[in-house]
Amino acid sequence: MTKQQTLSGEKRRRFNAPLRQTAETTRTRYRRLVEGAFIVDLLVVASTLLLAQWIRFETPIAELGLPVEDVFHASDYIGHIVLGVLLMMGILVNFHLYTRENLLSFTRTLRILFKSCFIWVLVYLGLTLMLKFDPPISRVFCGIGLVVMLIVLPLWRGLLWRVLSREENSCTLRQRALVVGWSKDFARAVEVFSNSTDRPFDIVGVIAPPNGEFQEPVPSHMPVMGSYESLETLLQLGVCQVVVVANDALKSGALMKIAGLCEKEMIDFKLIPTCFQVLLSGLHLESVGGIPILGISRLPLHSAANRYVKRAVDLVGGLVGMIMAAPAIALFGILIYRESPGSIFYRQRRLGANGRIFEMVKLRSMRLDAEKSGVGWTVKDDPRCLRVGAFMRRWNIDELPQFWNVLKGDMSLVGPRPERPELIEQFKEEIPHYNARHNIKPGITGWAQVNGLRGDTDLSERVRFDLHYIENWNVLLDFQIMFLTFIKREGAC
Repeated sequence: MTKQQTLSGEKRRRFNAPLRQTAETTRTRYRRLVEGAFIVDLLVVASTLLLAQWIRFETPIAELGLPVEDVFHASDYIGHIVLGVLLMMGILVNFHLYTRENLLSFTRTLRILFKSCFIWVLVYLGLTLMLKFDPPISRVFCGIGLVVMLIVLPLWRGLLWRVLSREENSCTLRQRALVVGWSKDFARAVEVFSNSTDRPFDIVGVIAPPNGEFQEPVPSHMPVMGSYESLETLLQLGVCQVVVVANDALKSGALMKIAGLCEKEMIDFKLIPTCFQVLLSGLHLESVGGIPILGISRLPLHSAANRYVKRAVDLVGGLVGMIMAAPAIALFGILIYRESPGSIFYRQRRLGANGRIFEMVKLRSMRLDAEKSGVGWTVKDDPRCLRVGAFMRRWNIDELPQFWNVLKGDMSLVGPRPERPELIEQFKEEIPHYNARHNIKPGITGWAQVNGLRGDTDLSERVRFDLHYIENWNVLLDFQIMFLTFIKREGAC
């Protein structure tokens, strides 16, 4: 009788009992946690709408533009409130607010809440108008409900996250993972998320790949639980809830076998595709003719709606910026001309979105012959700088004419800083993933710049910050960067 056959009998049941009991306890706690979060969310939304009704109709606001007979009490609005609660909870469920990942991550929770609230108010108004509710819905009531929800829901969810982030609670939401193989990329990822409260799983052990050789040495604190041949036994013992293959160099036959074993034992199977190094949040699996294809296709600014929002902010910001900057441009233009007669503007070819070349406009901060020896990188205390130029560069004043580039559509208010095509030919060969930053329009300011990465600083770090911005873009992040541009001066030269 083989070891596998032995484990299918009484011994296997004896080994499995405590592990199965622990897994069942964890599942029960997770289910209760989700149910509790859902119920409290429902009560918070209902209370919010009741509060909005009270503010609208039973406070001095009720006297603004409404005759006495049109002032409604909570009993009159009960149908509106019930519909509003059901609609909001349906939207939250639709956006997967109650998954393990979203319960562990406050950032993702906030993103879902803000998106859900704005969708809710639009759909809510539309439904009540189509269904012709009696009494008719008050748009002021909807507006108050939206504002209060945007305040109360994040506050309550922030308190919940503080509780869930404690180790004794977050372990309930994390899965136990068994890792097949070990690679440099996976080791780096484990190092990053090992102390993070929103990590999706805890590694219980590692097993060797089919050839018995790890691509990278396994850390001493990670238990090696056996060879590849012992995987089926370990799965039957219930040591894990998910199997993670950290080495995608395995032959497809081995991967299919592992996936099959996981399916048979009702265990999740995950593959780490190390061929993708950047823009990982945009990875999307689609089916073409029944064949699964994995690729980067879902970055935030791939959405037409997000692009329209960003362009609208650019147009308004660019127009306001040009009007406000005009006096400063005129003043510093005079100072530039007095110190170094010639054009006060400096036009430079830069590489924009998707490799399109455009002319970027700046106030000239250097001598006219600054590039007689060729294209050079700006350094701190650059001797080519004019006296007024050094001051302008320190306070970003030389960038003011770029509001015109924003209005033309060559640039955005926020994005990766554009570079010269001549320099990029060198950078793209030397710096990994450099050209991935050209997925979007370049910006006057960016995430790298407000973190001190300007001028003569580490390009690899700059690229890392730019790619983080591309992956995590949202309009609030743009406003945050614009605000930080005025108060953070690190790296300015």
